[in-house]
Amino acid sequence: MILYVVKQGDTIYNIARRYGVSVQRIISDNGLARAQELVPGQALIILVPAATYTVRPGDTLASIAARYGTTALALVQNNPTLVNSPFLIPGQSLALRFQYQKKREIALYGYAYPYIQQSVLLHALPFLTYLAIFSYGFTPDGELIGIDDQRLINRAYEFRTAPVMVLSSIAEDGNFNSERAGLLFRNAVLQEKVLDNVVEVMRRKGYLGLDIDFEFIAPADREGFLAFLERATERMHENGFFINTDLAPKVSAAQKGILYESHDYGAVGAISDTVLLMTYEWGYTYGPPMAVAPLNRVREVVEYAVTEIPAGKIFLGIPNYGYDWPLPFERSTTRAVSISNEYAVQLAARYGAEILFDEAAQSPTFAYFTRAGVKHTVWFEDVRSIRAKFDLIDEFCLLGGGYWNIMRPFAQNWAYVNAAYALRKVVV
Repeated sequence: MILYVVKQGDTIYNIARRYGVSVQRIISDNGLARAQELVPGQALIILVPAATYTVRPGDTLASIAARYGTTALALVQNNPTLVNSPFLIPGQSLALRFQYQKKREIALYGYAYPYIQQSVLLHALPFLTYLAIFSYGFTPDGELIGIDDQRLINRAYEFRTAPVMVLSSIAEDGNFNSERAGLLFRNAVLQEKVLDNVVEVMRRKGYLGLDIDFEFIAPADREGFLAFLERATERMHENGFFINTDLAPKVSAAQKGILYESHDYGAVGAISDTVLLMTYEWGYTYGPPMAVAPLNRVREVVEYAVTEIPAGKIFLGIPNYGYDWPLPFERSTTRAVSISNEYAVQLAARYGAEILFDEAAQSPTFAYFTRAGVKHTVWFEDVRSIRAKFDLIDEFCLLGGGYWNIMRPFAQNWAYVNAAYALRKVVV
């Protein structure tokens, strides 16, 4: 595949002509608006089909797939516009395969809230192995704090994506609650009631796995958390389910702080079927401007993680968002705004900014001035930063990538992983 960096004077049309691909292909693979102005420094993914098919009257995805020894799902992956426009039009050109050798098979894990836009969900599901729906909580008496998740579960099965129930220590106010978590860890009867309710929901709704997301666990509850996790894993396996546990991004066993101390990489890795490293939020809402997931920092976490956890159990966390900071930065005062990666490029176009690429962080960034004269700095993700993260996944032979989250469109990402990898599906 070609990762092209836009130069001054480039247009979608001359780039398409140069590489022998359609304008529509570049637009759809990069999530561009048709009339969108290209930005100097903007990265584009350009996929050149090795074989195409022109739709005839009476064709269906199933009939085309059977004729060429592929699957309807593979056709959708290669032609993602089919997800939101499933009706074939005579004369329409479909990519059967691309001019690239896939590296290996990987698994992809993505989190979504129940209110995700249908079009965004449908664009992601063809590529995901697992869809983790965020999130169930629990009350002090063991009842679950439920969510409206059936739509997402049903849609996941349509694309052979395994729905995963997320159980977190988030209380009714929407925040992680250390006291609520500690109550659970210290009460075996409460644990059984919560797990009984979890299993009942999973069976009734069609979940295939459980994701444990307990953050900010008090250091005094470290062993209690591990005991609960062990019991939860037993209950999942007894019922034919798998379990994944989310881990804070540590670089050593001795790392201090309430976010890190109770996440024992070795112990959790031994108990859980898989883990997800939450390798993002270095750049965050109340912090100074920097990349959300700078690769040099992410690498440090992975280098430590593989000394404690089998690499084949690890999902590398990948952010699907950026931040826009007003300057100057003042701690406790400045608040960055979370934005989508595609909107970041639109913002650069609006203000005539040039996108730069930080080699150490392997992340794109730009600065702009508002019409009121306020300077802003933006850090986000693009296909180059995604490639760098997946190169790290390959270097350490990790299981795959896990997205926090898939609530915003990111066409470049899906185009890249589909061209570079065979994407695992566990639902038959």
